[in-house]
Amino acid sequence: MVHTEEHLSKAPKLRGSLFFCLLCLVVSPGDARLHRPRSVSASTEETVETYNKYYNYVDLTGRLQSLAQKYPHIANLSSIGQSVEGRELWVMRITKDPNTDTPGKPKFKYVGNMHGDETVSRQVLVYLVEHLLTKYGEEPRITELVNTTDIYIMPSMNPDGFEKSSEGDCSGDHGGRSNAKYKDLNRSFPDQYDGTRVNPDHVPEVVAVIRWIQEKKFVLSGNLHGGTVVASYPFDDSVSHQQQGHYSQSEDDDLFRFLALVYSQNHPLMKTGQPNCPDTPEETFKDGITNGAHWYDVPGGMQDYNYLYGNCLEITMELSCCKYPPAVELQKEWDLNRESLLAYIEKVHIGVHGYVKEAINGTALTNASIVVASIRHNLTTGKYGDYYRLLLPGSYNITAVAPGYIPMTVHSVQVVKDKATALNFTLAPVASEAAGGTTATTHSMPSTNDPSVSSPTNSSNSTLTRVVTSEGNQTSPPLLPPEHQPIQPQEFRHHNFADMELFLRKYSSEFPAIAHLYSAGRSVENRELYVMVISDNPTVHEKGEPEFKYVGNMHGNEVVGRELLLNLIEYLCRNYGTDPEVTNLVNNTRIHIMPSMNPDGYEVATEDDLSGCKGRNNSNNFDLNRNFPDQFTTITDPRQPETIAVMNWLKSNPFVLSANLHGGSLVVNYPYDDDKQLKTQYSPSPDDKVFQQVSRAYSQENPLMHNGHPCKDLYPKEYFKDGITNGANWYNVPGGMQDWNYLNTNCFEVTIELGCVKYPNARDLPTSWEQNRRALLQFIHQVHSGVKGTVSDISDGTGIPNATISVEGIDHNITTAPTGDYWRLLTPGTYSITASAHGYKHVRTYATVTNDGVEVVDFRLTRVHSDPNGQSLEGPQPTQNPSEREFQSLIKDLSLGQGLEQLVRSTATESSFRYRHYKELSGFVRGLTLNFPKITSLHSLGQSVEFRTIWALRISNKPGEAEPSEPKIRFVAGIHGNAPVGTELLLEFAAFLCINYGKNPVITRLINETQIVIVPSINPDGREQATEKQCTSTQGLSNAHGKDLDTDFFGNASQRVVEAQPETRAMMDLILDKSYTLSVALDGGSLVATYPYDKPVQSVENEGTLKYLANVYANNHPKMHLGGNGCSNNGQMGNIPDGVMRAAERQSHMGSMKDFSMDFGHCPEITVYTGCCFFPPAEQLSALWAENKKALLSMLVEVHKGVRGVVRDKSGKPIVGAIIVLNGGVRVFTAEGGYFHALLAPGNHNIEAVADGYQQQRQKVVVSSYEAASSIIIEFDMDNSIFGLPREFVVASAAASMTALVVTACIIWCVCAAKSNHQKDGFHRLRQHRDDYDDEIRLTSMGSKKSLLAHEFQDESESDEETLYANKI
Repeated sequence: MVHTEEHLSKAPKLRGSLFFCLLCLVVSPGDARLHRPRSVSASTEETVETYNKYYNYVDLTGRLQSLAQKYPHIANLSSIGQSVEGRELWVMRITKDPNTDTPGKPKFKYVGNMHGDETVSRQVLVYLVEHLLTKYGEEPRITELVNTTDIYIMPSMNPDGFEKSSEGDCSGDHGGRSNAKYKDLNRSFPDQYDGTRVNPDHVPEVVAVIRWIQEKKFVLSGNLHGGTVVASYPFDDSVSHQQQGHYSQSEDDDLFRFLALVYSQNHPLMKTGQPNCPDTPEETFKDGITNGAHWYDVPGGMQDYNYLYGNCLEITMELSCCKYPPAVELQKEWDLNRESLLAYIEKVHIGVHGYVKEAINGTALTNASIVVASIRHNLTTGKYGDYYRLLLPGSYNITAVAPGYIPMTVHSVQVVKDKATALNFTLAPVASEAAGGTTATTHSMPSTNDPSVSSPTNSSNSTLTRVVTSEGNQTSPPLLPPEHQPIQPQEFRHHNFADMELFLRKYSSEFPAIAHLYSAGRSVENRELYVMVISDNPTVHEKGEPEFKYVGNMHGNEVVGRELLLNLIEYLCRNYGTDPEVTNLVNNTRIHIMPSMNPDGYEVATEDDLSGCKGRNNSNNFDLNRNFPDQFTTITDPRQPETIAVMNWLKSNPFVLSANLHGGSLVVNYPYDDDKQLKTQYSPSPDDKVFQQVSRAYSQENPLMHNGHPCKDLYPKEYFKDGITNGANWYNVPGGMQDWNYLNTNCFEVTIELGCVKYPNARDLPTSWEQNRRALLQFIHQVHSGVKGTVSDISDGTGIPNATISVEGIDHNITTAPTGDYWRLLTPGTYSITASAHGYKHVRTYATVTNDGVEVVDFRLTRVHSDPNGQSLEGPQPTQNPSEREFQSLIKDLSLGQGLEQLVRSTATESSFRYRHYKELSGFVRGLTLNFPKITSLHSLGQSVEFRTIWALRISNKPGEAEPSEPKIRFVAGIHGNAPVGTELLLEFAAFLCINYGKNPVITRLINETQIVIVPSINPDGREQATEKQCTSTQGLSNAHGKDLDTDFFGNASQRVVEAQPETRAMMDLILDKSYTLSVALDGGSLVATYPYDKPVQSVENEGTLKYLANVYANNHPKMHLGGNGCSNNGQMGNIPDGVMRAAERQSHMGSMKDFSMDFGHCPEITVYTGCCFFPPAEQLSALWAENKKALLSMLVEVHKGVRGVVRDKSGKPIVGAIIVLNGGVRVFTAEGGYFHALLAPGNHNIEAVADGYQQQRQKVVVSSYEAASSIIIEFDMDNSIFGLPREFVVASAAASMTALVVTACIIWCVCAAKSNHQKDGFHRLRQHRDDYDDEIRLTSMGSKKSLLAHEFQDESESDEETLYANKI
């Protein structure tokens, strides 16, 4: 566009032949360019950008080809067509994996040089291409933009015109504006008022761009011009074609103004609104933006075509007053526009985005219309059913419409600032009897907007939604749908396990778009604990969507819950897409249904059992609802497989609300289930009001239950007000599942008793369904009450996992999910809510909860010791290369969500487990070095009493070199020869790492960045004495001298009674290397992870970190973290919180290896006891490896956390041996290169660095549980103190003292000189009588020498004695 007026004759409105001719050319399948980009040959050389010259067509082609060749992983160059003179219309596509079309990334485009003589745009777009490519992987902002956006950049739409233009032509007098057919390309697009005005044959450039727009379905675009400095937005013309001054408003006028402001306000000159162009010095634009038609009328413009016909919002940016300024201006123009260009691209990620799918089989619906109420402008979905609707913050009612499907509306969709809201639609086919007449409407939970958003709310108060079909823009009044009748389950029968399994598989297969079947574990008799998850995206946790669960048949003979849950699965699947309530629940909730937690018990239970116990317990005859860890009572029964599976299931999913379905009464029972005194009395939880609320929500929908007199014949005196009861107030249930849910996860669970008869006759099942179906649905609705939101990092917007949400006055916190989202159930009221996380400043706010729905409260936390951008303010900052950032991202991925689990699943290896004696063990580790010589080296640490070698295997990408900058981890096993499981696990671990090196990128990277040392057997002699299948035998525990090696590690000679055993000495030498960051020792005889100390000590320095490290191992072990030791062989029955304890609490003793490692190796060591049996059968090794594989890998990840850095002086010289004091206690030492690495628990920590001759340095660091180590640089200044006094004072004092000494010496010299004169006179007289006194003088002289010599020896002796005393001190 150009700002000067053009007097163009108005063409007649040709909405007919020419328009359709042009469209035929656009969609013609005959043009191969529509389907196949032109091949791009590689440029032979690439020049460095100088910003001081224009690129003609040949230069431009070479430059783009060179960049595409250099960055093939993120850049792809193609041509969308040719100009009149046959020049290619080059487009550079920039995104991750640019050769594939991946759904989920919005498409953005920039087009430049549409007018050939407006050239600044051509150059800055080339610069933008280079900027995006070169900064990718270096700048997080650019990396994020390229990874999440499909960016297309066309530097020149009119290459013919450019070739005719002249540098320095500011007003366009020398030609080049139009194409080679003398057509203005920005007057040649189909116009909403005038149709097509130009012969398509004369504008091949326009035809190519129209084809491109229709094919790609761009979301946002910028058209770059020259001639002034302003951002212009649609519409560009009006029906009257008034030349100037007519504001032609589009339906998205506010949005267009916002987008134009994004560009102008980031442009230093444009935002002033005063371009001061020489030919129009008085022309101004408020805020640097203007409506196109209000500026001047432009029919046939490209930006209006994009909006009206292309799904795409486009504005036009005028970049410079001079159209073709001298090349020396290019650097300035790039600097002026760089930030605006980037900020504008980022706005493609606002509004609403999602998918429209078919309800039955999940097929994507292409060209479905997305309708926003009150905005008369629709867009359509792409080939994957994806859509991106840009919107300003506010609340909207949005409808998806597709021919042949029932439209679906979601009300009150919340759009927030700078972040797109995910909204998916699933449309059901129109039933023949109601074709086209029904609109399925859902209601998202109303919520208040982010208080920081000041934009007016865009919403419609009307409950009726105007639906515009894809067949046209005609408006028709909505039809009132007939009263909907949901489809009810048709068959009611008891399902045995085989029947239930087939039922679940059938519905999972028939409804794959919303139903997914998986197993949470297995029963004692190896039956699957099936779970059906029902949601619009059933296989993944969607950020912001709560997780809900129902569990049935925990007691095998209480079967009504089992059958009701099967009925519920059928009901949800059959009614999804047609019933508004079901569709709403499924779209906004991830519902997990476990029909049977005790399938073994069910198989032995019998029909018509009124109140019996047959089948109640599992196959081991344990009551599963008395088998969970309890807060008041120690549960001594061994933890059952079903219990372990469910506990792991709950830990793996961020459940919010749950119900456990039982039978035998008719009531909703809520926590707590027991009491400290085990008395039958009310035992309230901190969330007692919430539990009462959700319990009533169920009971009120079941009239018989709500009546409160459930089983008059069986229990005539039993009464429950409103059909609900506190568990302990009814009767005590220690070890119950609902209390464990509440105390150990974020999940609120109640227990629902569904009927007086535990196993009723099948003919009674339809009645049970009718009594409970409304209640089952209403209870799911309760998950959408209270407060929900996201806790994110203010610097980059990433979600913060495990952040704590606390509510003032309620002593029960919940934590965020791995994606940073949370849900906190609350009753109506106003609350003070605080979000906090390790390493962040907490944020507190107030929220008011109503009965109308969930309140959305998002928290954005700032890192401690950070500036507003999240950067550390203390000390020099180390530079990071892209490889380091990539590795940090890897550590984060492995630490969050399912990252580590996915690694375990993707690295399965064929293994043949057996126990290896010493000879085979030696051959195995030698074999590793022979087969993998590039990453392994084998060393002998020493020999045992019986001369067996104690091997140490090092695994690293440089096994023969010391790499002080990398963390070093030690894995050891076999200190007790009778517990060889650890030895076999470490041998398998070593083989696993070696085999996957070079094959699995994660394992490869971990090995490349870590020094791994594995000592598989410390006590080979004891191992030879031990016997398989001996779970309690101590044979082989000690070495050949009968010494328990874990009592032989003493660092001080005064503590040692006898000489250290050879095995001990070998390990002590290894530990005293002091270069290790972490040590993990494997032992047997229990199921627990212990941390220092073994010796009895009152307090442990850095205990938080040591316990945290043990917790990491236990949490990644499927059984250990549950805390149920259950090892009857060692007397340690009962609960061990989180499966972790201080070693001395397990078995206190002196001289342990872990204590020595702490005190003398300055390395934290945890001991992991892998199982109750010391020497289990070899058949169990495979299962033990499966249990420990993930935990062992977690240690390789954990060793990269904490804090690391380098200590140096001001000149950059590294300081070796500096002491790093952690939190005023624990010390580590810097290695070669000044490197140090220390593991710390998540949180804030103080670090002090001390070195001789330097000033002490202090820093504060923040450690995260999921991020790689904070890297710091500590620079020392020379110590300016002497004897604790300032150097300047000491020097001045010394100078004064020296001056005084010199003056004193001078005085003494003068006095001595005077005396010397008298002595000279005496000697003169003596010479006169020399002969007489010669002998006497000689004798006197000898006596004096002897005396002096004697004094010299005496002084030397005293000096030595004093030195010796000083040394002792």
